[in-house]
Amino acid sequence: MAQRRTGSVSLVKLLGNWHQDLPRTPVYRQLADGLRLLILDGRLPLDSRLPGERELAAALRVSRTTVATALAQLRDEGYLASRQGSGSVTMLPEGKQTVSPLPGRATTLDLSTAALSAGPEIHQAYANALIALPEHLSSTGYNQQGLAELRHVIAQRYVERGLPTNADQIMIVNGALSGFGLVLRLLTGPGDRVVLDHPTYPMALTAIKGASCRAVPVSLTEHGWDTDGFAATIAQTSPRLAYLLADFHNPTGHCMDVATRSAIADIAARTRTTIVVDETMVDLWYDNPPPPPLAAFDEADRVITLGSAGKSFWGGLRLGWIRASSRTIASLIQIRDSLDLGSPILEQLAAINLFNEAENFQPQRREMLRQQRDACSEIVKELFPDWKMTVIPQGGLSWWIELPKPLATVFAASAEAIGIRIGAGPRFGVDGAFERYLRLPFTLEPAQMRAALERLQPIWEHLTQTGSYSGRGIVV
Repeated sequence: MAQRRTGSVSLVKLLGNWHQDLPRTPVYRQLADGLRLLILDGRLPLDSRLPGERELAAALRVSRTTVATALAQLRDEGYLASRQGSGSVTMLPEGKQTVSPLPGRATTLDLSTAALSAGPEIHQAYANALIALPEHLSSTGYNQQGLAELRHVIAQRYVERGLPTNADQIMIVNGALSGFGLVLRLLTGPGDRVVLDHPTYPMALTAIKGASCRAVPVSLTEHGWDTDGFAATIAQTSPRLAYLLADFHNPTGHCMDVATRSAIADIAARTRTTIVVDETMVDLWYDNPPPPPLAAFDEADRVITLGSAGKSFWGGLRLGWIRASSRTIASLIQIRDSLDLGSPILEQLAAINLFNEAENFQPQRREMLRQQRDACSEIVKELFPDWKMTVIPQGGLSWWIELPKPLATVFAASAEAIGIRIGAGPRFGVDGAFERYLRLPFTLEPAQMRAALERLQPIWEHLTQTGSYSGRGIVV
């Protein structure tokens, strides 16, 4: 297999605003920090070959010595390997040690992931699943559509939300992202366009790229979705499908209103465009549940809905589902053979238990998140008064923060040096967009969040003033 190569133009876009006028931080170190961040957050794939020193220096408009020194630093740290005939190839260090970000923590504190740890209901659900498991042991355990009982439970939830659904319209998959990959495999081919709201979920961008498709962004406005822009983009690009996050959008927090859902469904019907709606955050509302699913406004059967137990219950459950027409589900089952043979039975049994008991623990979970959202807001206002929190999320797990300067990449790279990983805006965009933004989850308890942000505050202060951050201390 030919080794993957990252082109210089693509790499420049991925690096974004990596070079700042920081006199106490050499340019080579800023370049090394930017490349390291791309490797750590997955935007630069492992085992991919970087452009040659001369080519990269020309593309970045820096000296070849600067590039050579940056790459040498990354080789010394274990992030690059030199291979005969292949140049510099990306990798991760073996047994990488990171600075403990908080007392008592031995690993990197990940503020780039918006997710919660498991509650006691998860252990109980698995205990009940083990009790129910014996009746399934006489079967092969291979079921590409999923257990009928679980599909029925999920279908009933859609009915309760205003979308008539039966179990034949549900397919159980190994997470919403896996479901999206399956849909891409069915409906797209290399070079096809996929329209999406912008910014968007980073792993969706990765899935689109992995399918050799081209992401076509439609920018969200301050108030949410631009339906005129969405319609115009579809008319101009003729995409194979569109991918949207309608409920407590990741990362902005927007929730699509009824009028917009209806308009999007009309556009899909009129242009014969398939819309894939990712409802991963749908259960994480605080005051009022979101409107009916976008598919409830779809009379032309153009909407495919993705769901997930990951955010509603626990990421380790690794279960999701696809809701579509029976014909589409049948087609998806046919092509699943080349990927996997179904989802684990035990996890499906645990999910049944969690759905049936959800009303006994989800209200408390929502209230906890609301309190953590508000506490995080107060901490940010105190420590980072120049950060703008544009949308108060009424659900979901994170803030989308606008910075006063395009410093997201260099800030994230500096934070990594002290063992705190944060979600720089360009992770959520196409071609290095959103250098003025950060995604900040409020999934930590307030005391932990304050401790982490207090460690980040001096880095931000010195980046925005006259000094810089070296990774070993503040330089002024």
